[in-house]
Amino acid sequence: MVFALVGNQNCGKTTLFNQLTGSNQHVGNFPGVTVEQKSGGIRGYDNTSVVDLPGIYSLSPYTDEEIVTRDFIIRQRPDGIINIIDSTNIERNLYLTLQLIELSVPMVVALNMIDEFYGNGGSINLERFVGELGVPVVPVSAAKNEGVDELVKLAVETAGRKALPKRVDFCAGPVHRCLHGICHLIEDHAAGAGIAPRFAAAKLIEGDKPMEAALNLSPNELETVEHCIVEMESDLGTDREAALADMRYAFIETLTAHTVTKPRESREAIRSGRIDRLLTHKYLGIPIYFAIMLLIFWLTFGLIGRFLSWLTMLAVGWAAQAVSGAMIAAGINPVARAMVVNGAISGVGAVLSFLPIIVTLFFFLSLLEDSGYIARVSFIMDKMLRRIGLSGKSLAPMIMGFGCSVPAIMATRTLSSERDKKMTILLIPFLSCSAKLAVFGMLSAAFFPGYAALVMIALYAGGVLIGILVGFIMKWTVFRGKSMPFVLELPNYRMPSLKSVGLLVWERARDFLQRAFTVIFAVSMIIWFLQSFDMRINVAANSEDSILAHLGTALAGLLAPLGFGDWRAATALISGFTAKEVVLSSLAVLMNASAGNLSAALHGLFTPLAAASFLMFTLLYTPCVAAIATVRRELNTAWAVYIAFFQIAIAWVFAFLVYQIGSLFIK
Repeated sequence: MVFALVGNQNCGKTTLFNQLTGSNQHVGNFPGVTVEQKSGGIRGYDNTSVVDLPGIYSLSPYTDEEIVTRDFIIRQRPDGIINIIDSTNIERNLYLTLQLIELSVPMVVALNMIDEFYGNGGSINLERFVGELGVPVVPVSAAKNEGVDELVKLAVETAGRKALPKRVDFCAGPVHRCLHGICHLIEDHAAGAGIAPRFAAAKLIEGDKPMEAALNLSPNELETVEHCIVEMESDLGTDREAALADMRYAFIETLTAHTVTKPRESREAIRSGRIDRLLTHKYLGIPIYFAIMLLIFWLTFGLIGRFLSWLTMLAVGWAAQAVSGAMIAAGINPVARAMVVNGAISGVGAVLSFLPIIVTLFFFLSLLEDSGYIARVSFIMDKMLRRIGLSGKSLAPMIMGFGCSVPAIMATRTLSSERDKKMTILLIPFLSCSAKLAVFGMLSAAFFPGYAALVMIALYAGGVLIGILVGFIMKWTVFRGKSMPFVLELPNYRMPSLKSVGLLVWERARDFLQRAFTVIFAVSMIIWFLQSFDMRINVAANSEDSILAHLGTALAGLLAPLGFGDWRAATALISGFTAKEVVLSSLAVLMNASAGNLSAALHGLFTPLAAASFLMFTLLYTPCVAAIATVRRELNTAWAVYIAFFQIAIAWVFAFLVYQIGSLFIK
């Protein structure tokens, strides 16, 4: 059996999914966490699975989340639907429930957060509520794992009996005549398309073009449908979409009026309102956000992260010495010893030393996310983003971009318009991903030892500012037009969950470690080989005679105006296309330096001004291959190629400006 888990954004879907499947999907306290459908087997029930679909408010095909959810239910035809409702917002959540009922699929409603509902004085006549709604309802608290077993048992039983909703008709008067007239007209077309007639009729009234195409109606039939709709609009004195919305909300109001006693405003909501008076203040909101981010960067790159990184570097240096000593004692061939120590350990170790910085940064960012503050940031930044043609909804993918560009690009699926999606994807590479932290940290510490944290902050801020500049230009050229309206639900503030925070940090650390011991290891070994052997595959007398030197020299001339026209710098940047951490591991291998003495070795390759230019180029040039592949999947090949070359051009221009302008003041 396959079950579709459907509900509004931020109603606890992913939490319930974790309880049902035993998986550890990250749970965020802001809308839009689930970007794509995830599936897992239900614990205790063989041959069953549940699919966690994106959070939506309706089944209209306006956003990618709605399209993904609707297409899954109509085309994949799950055995049942588990509709999760936030019991503290029953009226709003039931709007989607009524549309799901119209699909005529076996369905169970999970009334979530019931502990908060009862705790704040709410009550529900469950028997009468179920009778009038026409589908089984189970009160649950997904966060506390209460009622989940009863929910699963009832869902499996309902799907096994193929028990359809007992009621799909919520209409009266002109809407009733219109809906049922269209139902009779399209019944055979709906049956042929495998779509419930009532749902199809409602979508036709709403002007749903994909539904119109799926039913393949003749021109005469379409004309008759339009006549029915115009007649309804004339009788009601309102437009077609408002008529259906009024129909559904009239039923919801009647249902809840005599079955539900609304809870009083919770202490959490009152507390959140008081906090928001300050954190979402018209004038103070943005300065407070920047102050919080500055504090996080200072703790990450200065007080905490730097100390932990130093400890890791000592451990890597000790491991390199121990391995080298053991290999010498064992009489291992010097070339093989160099491959292990200078290739594998130096390359991977240089990157591993910055794992603590990445873990520290994501620990703080996950605290902000889990507390509910990130949703507020989207709200306060909406006005600023609209100046460059976007809305606050683009902020969630952009914040993900500080972690990794791949999930950030995937998260643009939640954006309502193709224009906003393309523009957001174009701007994400300007936001420094965590993979660049290792490069930034090493060069900042090596060349600007007293100001490393400030340099790191300047790089992050510089990427944002350049992205804003590019956004302004794109708004008036390629992406003309207005951004989509932005509706955001602000969740209550809550104490961050140690499990959720730990899970997000572990996911980032695991991804980093996987790259370190796969991609970075492989690239380090390849670079060591190309640097150690000449064109005849003999051990190179010096690095200038190596295969790598010949390859890098061809590109070094293009980088000379930027201050680092050395084949080693060119080679390191090329290797960065696989993963940005590889830039640092490549430099370690090319400079024949361990994690402990790489900082000193880099002074033989860069001047401080050239290092600043190199940092700027690394900040802005093309993201990794995985990110470009994701752009290709989300948009198309042409856009992927365009972004790849566009980022190289932007990086070259700004690195050129840094070096050439800096040369006027630094001799």
